[in-house]
Amino acid sequence: MRTRSLLLAGTLALFAISAAHAGKVGSNCTYKGKKLYGKIQVVNSFPDIKVQVVNSFPDLKVQVVNSFPDKCGKWQMVNSFPNTKIQFVNSFPDIKIQYVTSFPGRVK
Repeated sequence: MRTRSLLLAGTLALFAISAAHAGKVGSNCTYKGKKLYGKIQVVNSFPDIKVQVVNSFPDLKVQVVNSFPDKCGKWQMVNSFPNTKIQFVNSFPDIKIQYVTSFPGRVK
């Protein structure tokens, strides 16, 4: 019985830690220390962040720009020297994004 209680407590603690980090954008527009604005490179392996594109309930609204990606959610797509590397996934993302043409940033 005690082993079962400890296992349950450990599982709940692990779930709480995962839920606290899953799909959350920090107030400084970062995810686990990686900026969610600036120069972004799409990669197929070893990403900093796994991203899923959605049409509703995003964690971050993203506007793709050609210059001045200096505000939360403004991404300039590059092939080299990125601030952050992302990988697009269909399931188990770190964050969910929605592309917009104006008003990028965190969803509160």
